[in-house]
Amino acid sequence: MRSLLVLLVAVTMTCGFVSTAVADDVQAREITVRGSSLADGFGREVVLRGFDVSGEAKLAENGFLPFANAADARKSAQAMRSLTGANAVRFPLSWAGAEPVRGQLDAGYLTALTDQLKAFLDEGVTVLPDYHQDLYSRYLFSADSWYSGDGAPKWVVAAGNYAHESCGICVHWGQNITQNSVVQNATSDFWHNAHGVQDEFFSQATETMNHLRTHLSAAEFAGIAGMDPYNEPYAGRYDSSQDSRSWEQNVLWSFFQRFRQAMDTAGWPDKPAFVEPNMFWNANISFEKQTGGLLDVGAAGSRYVFNTHFYDQLAQSGVLMPGKAGDGQYAGDFGAVRDRAAALGTAAIVTEFGPPMTGFTSDKTPTVDKAMYQALDSRLSGATWWTHASVSGPVLSGMQWQWDIYSGQHHELMNDNPQKVLTTGDGWNGEDYSAAVTEAGRTMQLRQDARLLDRLYPAAVAGHTLAFTYEDRLRDGSQTLTWNQVPSTMPAVANLVGTGRYGVLVWQGADLAAPTELHIPADLSATVVTDLDPAAISRSGDRLRLAATPGLHYALIAEPSTPPTGAQLAAARTELATWVPTVLAGSPR
Repeated sequence: MRSLLVLLVAVTMTCGFVSTAVADDVQAREITVRGSSLADGFGREVVLRGFDVSGEAKLAENGFLPFANAADARKSAQAMRSLTGANAVRFPLSWAGAEPVRGQLDAGYLTALTDQLKAFLDEGVTVLPDYHQDLYSRYLFSADSWYSGDGAPKWVVAAGNYAHESCGICVHWGQNITQNSVVQNATSDFWHNAHGVQDEFFSQATETMNHLRTHLSAAEFAGIAGMDPYNEPYAGRYDSSQDSRSWEQNVLWSFFQRFRQAMDTAGWPDKPAFVEPNMFWNANISFEKQTGGLLDVGAAGSRYVFNTHFYDQLAQSGVLMPGKAGDGQYAGDFGAVRDRAAALGTAAIVTEFGPPMTGFTSDKTPTVDKAMYQALDSRLSGATWWTHASVSGPVLSGMQWQWDIYSGQHHELMNDNPQKVLTTGDGWNGEDYSAAVTEAGRTMQLRQDARLLDRLYPAAVAGHTLAFTYEDRLRDGSQTLTWNQVPSTMPAVANLVGTGRYGVLVWQGADLAAPTELHIPADLSATVVTDLDPAAISRSGDRLRLAATPGLHYALIAEPSTPPTGAQLAAARTELATWVPTVLAGSPR
């Protein structure tokens, strides 16, 4: 007869993070689209979580590369993995760096870029390269300008022969998008292929992608998720007959289709293009929110991923959202992301989000970030999750902006002006978003509560996720924030969870050759209550593995303040076993 613990199918485990080398099995690293989810080569649903690394690629101080060298890239990757458990990064690359002279790719830049990518791939991190631009190009701005841009090379700007730019009285760099005629004209020229610059962009992109493919091993190349063709696209200015909706349909989507062809030519046919809508769709105060989001392009399918950003401009205004974020604050916004992806017949990802770390609205940052991660995990508020878990929705992949190893230690000559040396924050247009900083002794430390950043999440699910939630118990100053209380109707579960962190995963299992895997925070002593047999459960480093079997399954991962008794575990399991089929009866299987 089995022991009581075995009958309860509950396991308690404690283990710290263990660094691992890149797996030789290419299947575990491949990223494709399966229905509304990302999937790996085993067919498991995959959730990518991490950061944009690094905004240094927007600066000239290291030649438009994210890092000064591959050693710094490796240091960044190792710190990110150990401090947050991130399994993915969005990796900005620069057209200006790749092609400083028209028709001539910079071999040194491509070699250094590849080496820096490898540093993350070798740590087991999935990489999404991103052709980054903001305000089109730094070369539109003169040495005495208030702002700067990044993206297009100097020769592109020279071809346009643009006038001296001016934003007028602009208090934020983003106002250049709608108020700086030179930025508008240059951006519009790109979409109209003036002087053949868009043709040249595709030519260098094809060569760059080919270089990456041929200079990475098969296992390394498997760790490349796909490509983000263009960061935060916008028209510059609409033609007389255009609006945001028709521009997306007739101009932007054609650009993405052409980029998709470039990926195929470069030997990337099996990797999706992570395509972004009109950048105004990313905001929560945009008049174009309802008409954007690639609304009229038809079914994108598995060769594309719906890739958006989200910044709470209401919160950052300091006026339009006077208080802090609360439970379910962004459920509607991130729900719209899920809905747009579903309409396009593909998966969704949010590759930029997060509030500033300093400034007059930074007191909101802990709650805003908590609410954004909550919305990535589920489309429900914490107050409604237990009673409406059947509509929790797919878990969204996401990358927080940003992770900068040089935060506060830059030496950027703004617009090449030696009289304007930028050292603070991100070194770019007054921004300060990095979640980490390099302290004395060259050790990276978090600037935010580790409970927020080192999160429980389902990295790979063998089957289909029906519902997921995670209560991180983030601390905002002296206050511990709890937005997802276990309901009083489940007293045994509530008693087991207590005041500790906890998560719940419910999934429809499938018979696959790899298990369901959850990332477990490094300091979380996990008690697992599940319907699975104990032999199906193991923990190695930061991974909790639940062997894949067909059928409906659940797992509660908690950290009770004292070791639970057999009776407590039995009662919690009974409540969960009753709750799962009742609440999730309407979920798609």
